Amino acid sequence: MNDVLVSAADVEALRHGDEAPVLLDVRWALGDPHGHEHYRAGHLPGAVFVDLESDLAAPASAAGGRHPLPDLGALQAAARRWGVRDGDDRPVTAVAYDNTGGLAAARAWWLLRWAGVPGVRLLDGGLAAWIAAGYPLATGETVLPAPGDVTLRPGQLPVLDADAAAGLARTGVLLDARAAERYRGEVEPIDPRAGHIPGARSAPTSENLNADGTFKPAATLRERFAALGAAGASPVGVYCGSGVTAAHELAALAIAGIDGALYAGSWSQWSADPSRPAATGDSATGTEPGAPAG
Repeated sequence: MNDVLVSAADVEALRHGDEAPVLLDVRWALGDPHGHEHYRAGHLPGAVFVDLESDLAAPASAAGGRHPLPDLGALQAAARRWGVRDGDDRPVTAVAYDNTGGLAAARAWWLLRWAGVPGVRLLDGGLAAWIAAGYPLATGETVLPAPGDVTLRPGQLPVLDADAAAGLARTGVLLDARAAERYRGEVEPIDPRAGHIPGARSAPTSENLNADGTFKPAATLRERFAALGAAGASPVGVYCGSGVTAAHELAALAIAGIDGALYAGSWSQWSADPSRPAATGDSATGTEPGAPAG
């Protein structure tokens, strides 16, 4: 067990003890609106469903991007509904998981830590790891005996706005967690323009994971990020399409012992602003000029 991850065996042991954590099923994937149905068909016993679109994000807008940070009151109400409590000093207070290697669950992990909830972890390997270990699944809805009473304290982790992200690309390290072809501007299936923030460095989130959906070892991740210039000497920021998988990159950085800040608006916000430049192509050093906005 480390400060970011727990294994399926860890969770199985914890849920049978006196300090069972809140279990959060964040079943979401781009283009798949059936997360709640997947949850009802089979989830970790005791897990509650977390709707990424409504619980972990505010409504989409050109000004805020596709998944802006949620309203604090709405997030607090959701966290209480999930059973998160104030004054919880258990080593592991909540475990988030999904069935996509943590790409969605990391948003819950990051948001709760940003909001001052200690002891939040990701289930390494997610639902697939749980099933592979032979542990049981429950179906239907989990009904908790009582809601939580947590009072959230936002701002415990750093965030960037568009100006700060642009500055960090020049003076520090700004990582683009999207697929490499989207970074290069070869394709853009979702957002208004193709390309990337000038000076950002391509660091696809998929490269944080092993073939089985578990995170690579800390030493391997440190080597990966060091090759991208993120070795702890310069400030690091991360963005993606809408601020979801960027949280996964921040989890990988944390495993490697590197702090990072989230540009929550990400490319969906940046590309919707015609005054913001967009760069295309590869950039080993992050110093290519931005193409004119179009």
